[in-house]
Amino acid sequence: MKEELFIEENNVITLTYELRNGGPQGKSLEIMDARYPFVFLFGGKKLLPAFEDRLRGLPEGATFEFTLDPEEGYGLRHLENVLELPRTTVPNGMLIEGNYLTMTDENTHEKFNGKILSWTDEKVKVDFNHAMAGRTLHFKGVVLHIRKATVDELIRGHYIASDGSHFDNRSHF
Repeated sequence: MKEELFIEENNVITLTYELRNGGPQGKSLEIMDARYPFVFLFGGKKLLPAFEDRLRGLPEGATFEFTLDPEEGYGLRHLENVLELPRTTVPNGMLIEGNYLTMTDENTHEKFNGKILSWTDEKVKVDFNHAMAGRTLHFKGVVLHIRKATVDELIRGHYIASDGSHFDNRSHF
């Protein structure tokens, strides 16, 4: 008889979901379907804590639907994160409204992603707020599969596909 597993730390979770902005009728932001499910190491501290909290304890086959307020997601938008930079700091080929670029802090070497809003001959206006900041996130989905993480996955802190491909959810919501 197969042991029934639940979503908890050190399990690898496979699920499908649709993410909408604002609520169940909001604009679709992302769809992870059965062809391209979302697979992750639960408790790996790489996803939104509130997202994991809402999934905790669910068994395989369970459906879920929940909404995260901006404070539970990526926070509120902050005007101080919209900066005007010298135009010389942005390569001309990147000067496209809506383009994202990565900038590195000279002192801390920390990387920041920003969205180009506008520019003049001297300045480039860049929004360094997270792309999902200020949004209410509505998730609806199904837990497809749960398994115990391998030792290698636990050591690396993320899911590893059966073909040995490494997946790190830092780029995911």
